[in-house]
Amino acid sequence: MSSTTGTTTVITNIATLVTNDPSLGDGSPLGLIQDAAVVIEGDRVAWTGDSRKAPATDNRVDAGGRAVIPGFVDSHSHLVFAGDRTQEFNARMSGRSYTAGGIRTTVAATRAASDEDLEANLTHYLHEALRQGTTTFETKSGYGLTVEDEARALRIAAAHTDEVTYLGAHIVSPDYADDPAAYVALVTGEMLDACAPYARWVDVFCEKGAFDGDQARAILTAGKAKGLHPRVHANQLSYGPGVQLAVELDAASADHCTHLTDADVEALANGRTVATLLPGAEFSTRAEWPDARRLLDAGVTVALSTDCNPGSSFTSSVPFCIALAVRDMGMTPDEAVWSATAGGAAALRRTDIGRLTVGARADLALLDAPSHVHLAYRPGVPLVTGVWRRGVREL
Repeated sequence: MSSTTGTTTVITNIATLVTNDPSLGDGSPLGLIQDAAVVIEGDRVAWTGDSRKAPATDNRVDAGGRAVIPGFVDSHSHLVFAGDRTQEFNARMSGRSYTAGGIRTTVAATRAASDEDLEANLTHYLHEALRQGTTTFETKSGYGLTVEDEARALRIAAAHTDEVTYLGAHIVSPDYADDPAAYVALVTGEMLDACAPYARWVDVFCEKGAFDGDQARAILTAGKAKGLHPRVHANQLSYGPGVQLAVELDAASADHCTHLTDADVEALANGRTVATLLPGAEFSTRAEWPDARRLLDAGVTVALSTDCNPGSSFTSSVPFCIALAVRDMGMTPDEAVWSATAGGAAALRRTDIGRLTVGARADLALLDAPSHVHLAYRPGVPLVTGVWRRGVREL
C-alpha cells in the first residue's frame, strides 16, 4: 500500500476487531471482525478486514491474538479542579447521603490554586485515563464560579481538548447564596462573554439545590445565542424538568438520567439527545442505578462516561464503568462497549471517533484479552496494553 499522506502501519493478528460499523464483520452493532487487521495511514484508519488480506505497509504490529477496540470517548468529566474530598467520601460511605452542596469544597480549593497547579492536575488525570484506553474526553468548568476562575478553567482545558464545556451553572456560587437571580444574570451575561471563546458547549446542573427549569432554560438559551450547544445535568438526584428541557433545546446529551418518567424516556426516544449514563456516580454515592435496559429497549441512544470529578465519581476508568453498567444497569457487554465508544461520540455529535472504519480517526486500544467482553468479564484488571491516538502509539 503506497502512502502520500503519512506512514502506514498495519496491526495484524487481531482476534476480535470492534469497528462499530454494522455493515462490517458479523453485522452486529459492533461490526465485529474475527482474525482481523487494521491499517493506519497518518492519523486515519485506511483499511480494515481479514488479517490475511491486509495490504503491505511501512510498519507492522502483531496484536498476538488480542482484541482491538475504538478508543473510549469519555463525554462527561470535570477535570479542572484542585484538592480532593476524601473526608466527604469517607463520611458518606459511613452513612451520609450525597447532595449538590459538596461542590463548594472544591470551589474553594480551585479558586486558591494556581494555573500551573490546575493544569498539572488536569494532565495527571488525562494520562491516567489514556492508560485505560480513553482517547477523547470532554471536560467542564464549574469549580470557579467567578468570571475570572471560570474563564481560566476553560482556557486551561482548551489547551488539551476540543470538547470544552462552560458550566458556570454548576451550583449557585456561594458568593450569591442570598441572590440566585443575580448569579443567573452573571452566568448568562459577563461570565458567558468571558467563557464562550474557549468553549464548544454550555451545561447546567438542573436539580433541586442547583438550578430549576426556568433558570436552566435561561442559561442554556443564552449559551446557544453565543454559539455554544447545550448539554444538561438532568434527573440525577430526583425527578425534574432536565430531560424534557434537554430534548426541547436539542441538547447533545442529557447526563445522569437516573430518575425518569415514561414521558422522559419517550422524549429521549423521539429526539436526538443522547442519554449519557454515569455509573461511577451511583457507585460512589450508593445511589439508585440508572435503568439502561429501559432506555435501550425504548430506542434511546445511550452513552457511558466516567463523570470523573473529586466529589461524586472520582474515577477516570471507562472499563470500570463498563463493568458497572453490565453488572448493575442491565446492559449487555456489547451494548456497554458500544456506549463507551460510539455512544460517547454521539453525545459529542462526532462521527470521526468512536469507530474503526475507513476515514475515521485512528484512535484505538489494544486489550490483553481475545475479546472486548473481557472488559466486563474481568472487572478491575488493567486490560489496556496499547493505545493509539491520531495514529500515534501513546502506550
